[in-house]
Amino acid sequence: MSSAPEQFTPIAVLGAGSFGTALASLLAGNGNPTRLWCRDTEQATLMQSQGCNAKYLPDVQFPSTLQITDNLATAVDGVKDILVVTPSGAFSETLKAIKPLVQSDVRIIWACKGLEPGSGRFLHEIAREEYGEQIPLAVLSGPTFAKELATGMPTAITLASNDPEFASDMAERLINNTFRVYTSCDMIGVQIGGALKNVIAVGAGIADGMGFGANARTALITRGLAEIQRLGLTLGGKSETFQGLAGLGDLVLTCTDDQSRNRRFGLALGKGAAVEQAIRDIGQVVEGAKNAHQATLLASKHQVEMPISQAIYRIVHEGADPEEQAYELLGRQLKAEGQ
Repeated sequence: MSSAPEQFTPIAVLGAGSFGTALASLLAGNGNPTRLWCRDTEQATLMQSQGCNAKYLPDVQFPSTLQITDNLATAVDGVKDILVVTPSGAFSETLKAIKPLVQSDVRIIWACKGLEPGSGRFLHEIAREEYGEQIPLAVLSGPTFAKELATGMPTAITLASNDPEFASDMAERLINNTFRVYTSCDMIGVQIGGALKNVIAVGAGIADGMGFGANARTALITRGLAEIQRLGLTLGGKSETFQGLAGLGDLVLTCTDDQSRNRRFGLALGKGAAVEQAIRDIGQVVEGAKNAHQATLLASKHQVEMPISQAIYRIVHEGADPEEQAYELLGRQLKAEGQ
């Protein structure tokens, strides 16, 4: 007897923030029996009783095939495919927590947009360290706001994997008439694009908060992309990735729309708010604030010039004045555009 199609076997989504909830709702709506794990017991109980995530996506009702649980063992029991949508800083502890609970042929995909705090390591390196070099892995990244995804607005995304079968299976689980998936084998490029676009978005927000205008915003996005690509190519990413959805696409989205918490964080800083207060006001993890540190670590380690990312790091982590940093960038030595 042939096995059931992958899209009809259970899948676990770990992380019930806005994006995790949106992806879980999409998967369940596509016919996948889906288990959404929520760390907070009280929130999980509310989600079960209300049939929605009132905290993040109050207007999106859950499909009947979406199961909510606060029990990690229940979430991953007998599941082959696991989608992790926690903050990047919680990725490692999540993989460690599920390791004794999962079956030997587990496949892991994540939609976390960041690097390991403190080390700047890629998340695929963490997964391989925990589960071995041969484990099928994938990363999902691109220009996707959770609310638009959850309400069925047209969206496209990149899915990069080290295993073509896994990439195909996950694409089939995810696609529908409003959600398009482009597959890739460039896990490094997709992860770099997803992590560093948040840093540049903080900068775009700062510039707009200071009233610098459209010219400055566009220049910052363009030169920010040059920084991302310089580092990405040095680390083994592919040029076409940075010109695609997981590079340019996600960068433009995050830098120009106020649905982006990273942009809103930057806006607050540009208007004079303190870093801690701006983060509290956002009420969710601001990955760009954390990733600015990882970006500077990687830039220094690999001797890659990343002046915008380093300026954001100084503003967020060293208390540098945003206006001084802006004019320092403008006063840098002249160079050819391709450099």
